[in-house]
Amino acid sequence: MKKNEWSRISRRAFLATSTTMVTASAFAQTPATPNTAQVVPRKISPNEKLNVAAIGAGGKGLSDIMSCFKLGHNVVALCDVDWKRSEEAFYRLAKAKKYKDYRNMLEEMKEIDAVTISTPDHSHAPAAYMAMKMGKHVYVQKPLTHTIAEARLLTITARETGVATQMGNQGHCGNGVRQLCEMIWSGAIGNVKEAHIWTHRPVWDNQGMTEPLPPEVTPEEMDWDRWINCAPWRPYNHKLAPHDWRAWQDFGSGSLGDMACHIMDPAYWALKLYEAPEFSVEVIKQIGRNDQTFPIITTIKYSFVAHGDIGPVDVYWYDGHQKNESGEEVYNRPQRPDGIPESEVLGDDNMNGSFFVGDKGVLTAGEYGGEPRLVPSSLMKDYKMPPETIERIPAESPYFDWLRACREDKPACSNFNYSGPFAEMVQFGNLVVKSGEKLIWDNINGVVKNVSNPKEIISKQYRKGWELPC
Repeated sequence: MKKNEWSRISRRAFLATSTTMVTASAFAQTPATPNTAQVVPRKISPNEKLNVAAIGAGGKGLSDIMSCFKLGHNVVALCDVDWKRSEEAFYRLAKAKKYKDYRNMLEEMKEIDAVTISTPDHSHAPAAYMAMKMGKHVYVQKPLTHTIAEARLLTITARETGVATQMGNQGHCGNGVRQLCEMIWSGAIGNVKEAHIWTHRPVWDNQGMTEPLPPEVTPEEMDWDRWINCAPWRPYNHKLAPHDWRAWQDFGSGSLGDMACHIMDPAYWALKLYEAPEFSVEVIKQIGRNDQTFPIITTIKYSFVAHGDIGPVDVYWYDGHQKNESGEEVYNRPQRPDGIPESEVLGDDNMNGSFFVGDKGVLTAGEYGGEPRLVPSSLMKDYKMPPETIERIPAESPYFDWLRACREDKPACSNFNYSGPFAEMVQFGNLVVKSGEKLIWDNINGVVKNVSNPKEIISKQYRKGWELPC
């Protein structure tokens, strides 16, 4: 990405984190540059059906595209490299045209208005970038991208092309995270000093594996070359696809990439972390770091400088688990805050959640910011929830929110002006997870401050034919 492209969005206002709120941000919005898309988005009336296509039609891709179909829109094409895994989508949406290469689909089917992208992490950005450049609205599963540079590229491209965007961190459309923000902003626990966020992930195999896998025969139904996409070539192995790719650095983003866009979203929004001009990340605990897969256990600490009306704040991330001498799984978890008894459930208990420590109390919530509450729970007896100041999304549906944005001048709540910088923050954490080094992020200029190769470290090498300008 050219230097001036980085700076175009680095100085002024940041578009809404919800459909009703505009905030200031370090990674900010300036007037959009001229539209360089091959095709501008088609003007669609509020009552018109969209022509939607899926890039990734099996697994999560099936539920994503079926959600659009159930909301009354036309599903005109399905693209997946694994036609065995996509059989149900092909059966349920039999009228849709089938493809194995989204490049062919986008070039041939000019009638497509919007696409869902539900593929492994490494192939999100190439598909989304091409679709946006062709004037297609995009819904991209979390994490938005595989690298920091890709996140900033997609944010800029979305603004340049004027397409409607949404990242698939569905909890951002929920009422729970909105209640949580309203509680913290109304001073329920005073000034927040720390947030602690945890997950029971990984739930896949191979995390901590240190060597490449031996070659196996590729299933007949799978196009392995297209599955590899922009990543370095390696032979097929069933421990890479269709499921356990999340563990591998070339394809996935580990537990942090899988879950932080869900569980860290309440902290990112409520603590206005997008406004911080600078933050650092360091490893507190790590087991199994290597150059092939993500570690077995990780604890990292984000330290954000004071920003806006938020003082300096530390955000801790915990993932992973390991068997003890008795063969029991022991999960990597934060220590309980002072004064909170063991009987009090924090987050979603031993699965996913977060808690916030303020100078006047502690607040906890579940995976998507659900059931925000003061702890000890006795404090909720006389607590009155603050007024609703953030607009609620109908049915708490990210698909409704995005499809509405495709037809109306109303951004979806996790549009790339919000979720792009959020994905940067998550993937910056993964730079530290992979390197083991403390790194400092300049959130205005988009560079790592304390390394000799600041631009190279936030990007990656792309296989020929799948390159991106970042």
